[in-house]
Amino acid sequence: MELRHLRYFIAVAEELHFGRAAQALGISQPPLSQQIQALEQELGARLFERTNRRVELSEAGRLFLEQARLVLAQVDKAADVARRAQLGELGELKVGFTASAPFTSSIPKAIFAFRQSYPAVHLALQEMTSQDVVDHLQDGSMQVGIMRPLPLPDSLIAVELLREPLVAIMRSDHPLLAGSEQGLFMAALAEEPFVFFPRSYGSGLYAQIIGLARAAGFSPLITQEAGEVMTIIGLVAAGLGVTVLPASYQRLRIDGVAYRTLLDDGASSAVWLVQRKDEQSPMAKAFCELASFKP
Repeated sequence: MELRHLRYFIAVAEELHFGRAAQALGISQPPLSQQIQALEQELGARLFERTNRRVELSEAGRLFLEQARLVLAQVDKAADVARRAQLGELGELKVGFTASAPFTSSIPKAIFAFRQSYPAVHLALQEMTSQDVVDHLQDGSMQVGIMRPLPLPDSLIAVELLREPLVAIMRSDHPLLAGSEQGLFMAALAEEPFVFFPRSYGSGLYAQIIGLARAAGFSPLITQEAGEVMTIIGLVAAGLGVTVLPASYQRLRIDGVAYRTLLDDGASSAVWLVQRKDEQSPMAKAFCELASFKP
């Protein structure tokens, strides 16, 4: 049995006339009659009661009509699902993002726009370090990554979504705050203990902060390590040292700390949108396009 047999049967059942049904289907009447007879033989049931004057559904035909319509409706639904999936309108999009990404206003806007445009797509969002984003993209367990800059393998491609200043964060009673309302240079922090991510954490900021310090003529003395930004800033508020983070973290408004923009050249941090070069997911492409970037 083929789908065309069901369509032929439904056309005759609705018209109750072989000639009109054939015309509606765009075929001649003899092949239509032959196909209906073949269908009846395959089913072992008479679907129509035929006389010289009229065609009527048999009881078997009436029951078969209900099921035939359900089958074709399901086929149409399956075809629609396939088309929508191809267009990126259905399915699941897995996005890995670094902890600071939600604090930059453009990224939540992009996520909101995607959800509004593609409500049937499940966005699976997972917070992770920048290095984890790279690893998950490489092994194919993520389609899109939002991360701070790190050296990337050749299989990945990055587009810069935004760039923001780096800020020094210190206790609100720190002596360096006096007269530094317009910002300060990294060199001013040379004698300060630092609170920062562990080197092994995989943060995209680690190498940049070390590089800025060395360019300023010193190696930062990291006396306290923590893997969470809230913990780092909390330890700064407790007087255990200073830190340097992207300016978007000022939105946290944690009591007991103050922020000063770094004035050094290169004292800014980018946020990248990263994909595999061979990524063909329509959903991933749609996400990138809504963010106004096309890798």
